[in-house]
Amino acid sequence: MKVKSIVSGFAVGAACMYFADPDRGKRRRALARDQAIRMGNDFADLLEKAQRDAGNRAIGAASALRGMFRKRPTSDEVLIQRVRTKLGRLVSHPHAIEVMSANGNITLLGLVLKEEETHLVRCLRAVPGVVSVENRLEAHESADHVSGLQGGQPREGRSELMQQTWTPALRVLAGAAGVVLVGYGIRKNGAMAAAGGIMGGMLLSRAISNRELLDLVGLGDGARAVEFEKTIHIQAPADEIFKYWADYEKLPCFMGHLKEVRDLGNGKSHWVAAGPGGISVSWDAEITASIPNRLLAWRSIPGSTVETEGVVRFDENGDRGTRVTIRMAYKPPAGVLGHYVSSLFGANPKSEIDDDMIRLKSLIEVGKTRAHGMKVDRDSLHSGIQIV
Repeated sequence: MKVKSIVSGFAVGAACMYFADPDRGKRRRALARDQAIRMGNDFADLLEKAQRDAGNRAIGAASALRGMFRKRPTSDEVLIQRVRTKLGRLVSHPHAIEVMSANGNITLLGLVLKEEETHLVRCLRAVPGVVSVENRLEAHESADHVSGLQGGQPREGRSELMQQTWTPALRVLAGAAGVVLVGYGIRKNGAMAAAGGIMGGMLLSRAISNRELLDLVGLGDGARAVEFEKTIHIQAPADEIFKYWADYEKLPCFMGHLKEVRDLGNGKSHWVAAGPGGISVSWDAEITASIPNRLLAWRSIPGSTVETEGVVRFDENGDRGTRVTIRMAYKPPAGVLGHYVSSLFGANPKSEIDDDMIRLKSLIEVGKTRAHGMKVDRDSLHSGIQIV
């Protein structure tokens, strides 16, 4: 109990210091208010979707229950469509299987992988309306040298709880269960209470973010834990805007979250950015595609602290203006949860990119902007002055 009191007191004190800061407290409170309003609106939308989802599920369950007691003949055409729909979830090459039906008796012809055959036949027997399944499939141990089994994606039967995204109704139920478990962990003492609180926190985080647990803690594959896109119109030709992005050593001059970008040669570079609480975060990146005045793409080098990738497109609109679109994905060290925690301390990449794009627009169109608390203009930028 004493540990909980100490941790709670520390958290309250840190929050008061953060929001009462004389320099940035007002802005932080405004951001927190806006985020609270947005979260409230998102929660209201989720509840509405969950209500519709639960209603539709109830109607479907009632129809299935009635169907169990009122058997109606199913036409062969409808039954074939049911079976083909099921095929797409059971085998990696549904196009290689031909389905025929006669009075509810299904016949399967074509090619299938040996490892999928038994599970396929067993599942098709459970399709409503199917009387029997005659297996005339030609099973192969592997797809090697079999043209009809090339390509395709392995199918994995996963329960709804194990799906990558949850339905609205499941999110609400899981979130409610998470709140109950977290409350239990806070009120009670002991190992069971602690385990319940941890499990509740995981359930609540999963329900709120609608992301897999591995992505939440930063153990998922790839750099797509957090994704965002920003588009802005700049009244300047594409070649002029492209020069600012291509000379990435000067990006910190107008990108407020960047401290340093150093060219390592051969399309590689070293980046240093301001992280949560002002702590510096660094990583190495490489250019993956560069089409002058059209496109610039990059990704972090494997093993970097922050995994990131992105692309910037430059599309002229015919009026000497250019639509600049940046798509970016990154995986912070602690995954999606780390992203949310960083956002609380002002290190939100999406909002920072929004501010940076506005600075770039001002620099190109007006000739000046402000970054790192200093005035930046085109002349000083082109003369090679760097802001550190």
